[in-house]
Amino acid sequence: MIKFLILFGVGYLLYRSMKTWMFPDSRPKKNVSTQKDGQIDDVMIKDPFCEAYFPRRNAVHLNINGNDLYFCSKACRDQYTARQTKET
Repeated sequence: MIKFLILFGVGYLLYRSMKTWMFPDSRPKKNVSTQKDGQIDDVMIKDPFCEAYFPRRNAVHLNINGNDLYFCSKACRDQYTARQTKET
């Protein structure tokens, strides 16, 4: 039984090495990002209300007096505008 397991292990290793040698590009390549190497995919920004960090592409945008503000959610945006109207 042990001879069979050793023979099976050696055969499997031989199979894997021959497969890698004969078909080097047979493994699928994974592309995580569409950006070229060295380019930043997105920027993390901080919500001015709840102070959470999140990707800019997921932001809720608000422009107040020419200033661009980005929020993590519509709820944070609404609470921020409510606070601003209360203070003025």
